[in-house]
Amino acid sequence: MFEPIIVADVGGTNARFALVSAFDKSTKQITFDNIQKFSSLDFESFADVLAAYVRTLTVVPKKACFAVAGPRKQDTVFLTNLGWQFNVSDIKARFGFEQFKVINDFAAFAEAAPYINNDENLVVKNGEANPHGNIAVIGPGTGFGAAALVKGEDSNVVLSCEAGHISLAACNELERNLINALSDEFEHVSVEHVFSGQGIENLYRAMAKVHNVDAKDIDAPTITSLALANDDTICVKTLTQFCDWIGAVAGDLSLTFNATGGVYIGGGILPRFQDKLLASEFSKRFVAKGKMQHIVEDIPVVLITQDNIPLLGAAASLDEN
Repeated sequence: MFEPIIVADVGGTNARFALVSAFDKSTKQITFDNIQKFSSLDFESFADVLAAYVRTLTVVPKKACFAVAGPRKQDTVFLTNLGWQFNVSDIKARFGFEQFKVINDFAAFAEAAPYINNDENLVVKNGEANPHGNIAVIGPGTGFGAAALVKGEDSNVVLSCEAGHISLAACNELERNLINALSDEFEHVSVEHVFSGQGIENLYRAMAKVHNVDAKDIDAPTITSLALANDDTICVKTLTQFCDWIGAVAGDLSLTFNATGGVYIGGGILPRFQDKLLASEFSKRFVAKGKMQHIVEDIPVVLITQDNIPLLGAAASLDEN
């Protein structure tokens, strides 16, 4: 018999909670009840916002798993953007959880990957996923996250990493020039320096410099809006480059993780300009891997547009059925 699970997705802006009342791994069917969203800024601590959700329940489950946007060091979890921290053992004792797990939000994304329905999301690149192959998840958002679900004979393991901080590679003359321009601002030009919200602004300034144009003092939403409206040449070039270049990065990570089971892209940025992404050279750049092209050609890439992935991943991480 399935025991209900409290799951949560706790970020710098909002904390979303839900009650998982059913989870059938064989059919990949999951039932969420009592979904609640709280503004994190309205609470002084993680324990306070969790208590607010618990008050909405008639019975408090004995199992809980939370996906958080922050690191864990031994028993302590840090939510950097909120200035919160809590001890896992303290929360477990205070709320009477028999099982309590806290995982990184991209680890939750990786855990959720086998249960994602591609029909509910956007297929960016077609391919034939190996059902026994590793799955990579990446995402440009506030930063750049990545993880992998590594398939084993008896069980799966989530591999977290810091791929956002690897060196960004140039594949053509324009990109070499852009990296040179970015190097004037950053000692080390990383993937995150381009593929994040702040990264769009960095890329825009570099693109303006490469084209000998004075950059305007505009933020990422404005750059995106002007590009989609075709109202600014440098903004258009910036967004086009963003979509093309992330294809190369995604292809690199697919080889790094041996992700023959597929690549899923999350984060809050790319869903805002899906048509631009589909019209870009993303797929061409993804497969341009020399001797390994025959491997990456078969890897499907899906952009996640549904919004329950961290909750699904938290449930998958804890459920043992």
